[in-house]
Amino acid sequence: MQEIKEELYQFCTGFINDRIQNAEEALMQAQQASIDDTKSSAGDKYETGREMAQQDINRNMQLLVDAQQQKALLLALSTNATTDVVKNGSLVLTNNGNFYLSISAGQFMVKGISYFAISPVAPLGKLLMGKRKDDDFTFNQRNYQIKDII
Repeated sequence: MQEIKEELYQFCTGFINDRIQNAEEALMQAQQASIDDTKSSAGDKYETGREMAQQDINRNMQLLVDAQQQKALLLALSTNATTDVVKNGSLVLTNNGNFYLSISAGQFMVKGISYFAISPVAPLGKLLMGKRKDDDFTFNQRNYQIKDII
C-alpha cells in the first residue's frame, strides 16, 4: 500500500505543478496584454482596458500564490509515515471510497482502484481528520466505515 500512497503523492505533485505552470503562463499573457493595450489605447477606452488587464493580472497572481501554497503543503507530507489516526498525508480506505488527504486534486486510478485526493479542509476531509480504523461516520446521507489508515 505504500507504493500506492507514493503514486498518489506523485499524482498530486504533477497536478499542482501543472497548476503552477498554467498560472505562470496566464500571468505572463495578462502582463503582455496589458503592455500591448497600453501602447495602442487612448482615452476612456485605455483606462477600461488597463483596469481589465490589471484584474486579469491580479486574478492570475492569486491563482499562482494559491498553487504555490498548496505545493508547500504537499512538500511537507511524508509518504512513509503511518499512523493510527487520520491526519494530513494519510491514505484512508473506507467501505465507500478511498481518500488521500493532501490537496484537492480529484480522482486517480491505481491498478483499477479509484482514489480521491482531497484536502483536509474539505467537508469530507474535516470529517475524516482524527478518525481511527473501524470508526463510522455519515457524509451526504452515506455511511462510511474506515477499514484502514496508511
